[in-house]
Amino acid sequence: MDLFNKIAANRGPLGSHSHYAHGYFTFPKLEGEIKPRMIFRGKEVLTWSLNNYLGLANHPEVRQADVDGAAQYGMALPMGARIMSGNSNLHEQLESELADFIKKPDVMLLNFGYQGVVSIIDAIVNRHDAIVYDAESHACIIDGVRLHQGKRFVYPHNNIENLEKQLERAKRLTDETGGGILVITEGVFGMSGNMGKLKEIIALKEKYEFRLFVDDAHGFGTMGATGAGTGEEQGVQDGIDLYFSTFAKSMASIGAFVGGEETVIEYLRYNMRSQIFAKSLPMPLVVGALKRLELLRTKPELKDNLWTVVRALQTGLREKGFNLGTTQSPVTPVFLNGEISDATQITFDLRENYGIFCSIVVYPVVPKGVIMLRLIPTAMHSLADVDETIRAFEAMAEKLDKGLYSKAQLPAE
Repeated sequence: MDLFNKIAANRGPLGSHSHYAHGYFTFPKLEGEIKPRMIFRGKEVLTWSLNNYLGLANHPEVRQADVDGAAQYGMALPMGARIMSGNSNLHEQLESELADFIKKPDVMLLNFGYQGVVSIIDAIVNRHDAIVYDAESHACIIDGVRLHQGKRFVYPHNNIENLEKQLERAKRLTDETGGGILVITEGVFGMSGNMGKLKEIIALKEKYEFRLFVDDAHGFGTMGATGAGTGEEQGVQDGIDLYFSTFAKSMASIGAFVGGEETVIEYLRYNMRSQIFAKSLPMPLVVGALKRLELLRTKPELKDNLWTVVRALQTGLREKGFNLGTTQSPVTPVFLNGEISDATQITFDLRENYGIFCSIVVYPVVPKGVIMLRLIPTAMHSLADVDETIRAFEAMAEKLDKGLYSKAQLPAE
């Protein structure tokens, strides 16, 4: 069969819906200033779909730093990969400040989060090593694990008893191969919002002799007393061997970093193919990240504001009977019973009739018969926004219970 004909015949689980979803349910366009209320298809909507936890995306000091960085350096500098010609004092300054903030000896900047995780896994393990990972890990972890040439073992989400069984299997293997074990989990899981059981995982280290890699994309800036992440929140930052986060969430930018022991970070600098063979992070993004990190350190009220909104939203929804699962973070999933047809009607109703824009998740990401509406509170939302959203969700739930969505038809374009 011709390769492109095969693609045309099977567009994938998401692409199969593109004929009606594109531009509305998938690839929607939110326009205007980055803030709680933006424009969707010509109408103002209250949006809960931006990973702008601390509100830094449109902070005036951040905007000015971005402008100044672009004016001084342009988007091209530095040219080339860092290992060849793309290093700078500012890149090294940002690494040093990040290391101090997360309490790790050294940090390496990365161009992108997704690419960075895949490449870290590729660099750290070889065919003699074993990977043990949480079943609900982000796609970047799954893709990194898929590329691993050695054995991999998966444990059910946050199931420490099963994790230990997988560690026993991995240890039997590595005792024969002479390899090591890498355990991978997330600090805060981006869909459920619950935390990885880092304390319990680290307690198994002495018995099974493994290293722990934590993707804390949603925990950095939001969790812990200073915002240093889920390890700080659980009091086990020292037990995390490789700490990763992206700039795409709390830092509201592009890029990422990984922190750990100096010898390990030095090894990654000389062995991470995605960084050795890719252009360095542009200087304006580095300048902007330095300003963002400064605000994260010096303005704790941003995180305080975020959690005020989080508590109000989650408490209010739970009091109205909504199922938020096991979230322990700002990530706020709302689980409903219904089919994909109900999900599309709910999304349309919330956006068109109530002015509420939030992300929708359906099968195969969640089980059949389950709809998940995913809300991301930010420090920029207000308590009035929370009240408006809860009222809209109450009205939506009443319609769902009455079966009104299953009887409705979406209007033709």
